[in-house]
Amino acid sequence: MIIRKLSEMPIMETAHNVDARNLYNTEHAVISVITLNPGQSLKKHITPVDVAFYVLKGKGIVEIGKEKQEVDANTLIESPKDIVHCWYNESDEELTFMVIKVPRPSRETRFIS
Repeated sequence: MIIRKLSEMPIMETAHNVDARNLYNTEHAVISVITLNPGQSLKKHITPVDVAFYVLKGKGIVEIGKEKQEVDANTLIESPKDIVHCWYNESDEELTFMVIKVPRPSRETRFIS
């Protein structure tokens, strides 16, 4: 059995410059947890695989393609591969969400200027 505690996982170096931690990273899938402080956001980007986001804590705005919606805890959002997406925390509290990528990406994420 392998057990991992989020608080014990190192913060990854990413282009987003936010608290992002890998919980699960195998040849088949990747599961990460991202925390956005108030006022933080991700950079718009395109992921080469389908992504599921699950909001663990707080509320934020998710943008997928031309759709933008506020979501809160205990909500799952699906984002198809090869479509621009982004997250924004415009609230006064932390926003924490899980990112599930299946299959594990074999190409790099592309960032949009």
